[in-house]
Amino acid sequence: MPTPRTILLTGAAGGLGTLMRGLLPSYGYRLRLLDMLPIEGEPGAITADLADRDALRAAVRGVDAIVHLAGISLEAGFDKILKANIEGTYNLYEAAREEGVRRIVFASSNHAVGFTPRPQGDDPLIPIDTPRRPDTYYGLSKCFGEDLAQLYADRHGIDTVSVRIGSCFPEPSTVRMLSVWMSPADGARLFHAALTAEVSGHTVVYGSSANTRLWWDLGPARALGYQPQDDSEVFAARLIAEQGELDPANPAHANLGGAFCTEPPIWPY
Repeated sequence: MPTPRTILLTGAAGGLGTLMRGLLPSYGYRLRLLDMLPIEGEPGAITADLADRDALRAAVRGVDAIVHLAGISLEAGFDKILKANIEGTYNLYEAAREEGVRRIVFASSNHAVGFTPRPQGDDPLIPIDTPRRPDTYYGLSKCFGEDLAQLYADRHGIDTVSVRIGSCFPEPSTVRMLSVWMSPADGARLFHAALTAEVSGHTVVYGSSANTRLWWDLGPARALGYQPQDDSEVFAARLIAEQGELDPANPAHANLGGAFCTEPPIWPY
């Protein structure tokens, strides 16, 4: 598809949103920013909650595509997850439908399949069609978002790329992140590919850099035109010296979702 030029970026005040609002303009995008919190230094940003349907409809009006990052990004009580991540995502899709927006990039998460055992040794990479096994209410909300995207693709013709993001930070902070880390620059590359690829319907991909210790198959993301440039291995020696190798007998190390799979979830993950 032609490169979309005006993009609504939801969750623009969050950690990932802050990174992307600094990187995506280099691809030629004009960003319309939305968050429930004011964004310092961005006087044109829209301050609105995902529960405000009128504000959402006004925010999506006239944009070429949406990158949906808004919502709670860690585990929380179900009532909070329901409002922000489930009802909020529904409200966004309804606003897109009403205003004729036909491309959404949805920030899903590896926690939608968090209880999948992590690969060890010569185990194959985790495929994108592995059964969903959410590890938290947060992960469950991402399963809902993927299903909602499929419904709106089939019923309303809205194309979505759902990106099951690992951990997008300037540097990985744990040994687990060596396998799921996505550099901010690679994150922008993947979002750009998801915004411009010739896809139809709903496509799900994993989101990470080309890490030496990669756990999942990046083939579907590469099929969009994504060409990751970074590898977490440059941080491996330091993190392993500080934290040790992952222990498969440790519940926080056994599954793809890491400490999200413990009860209660523990941090850092």
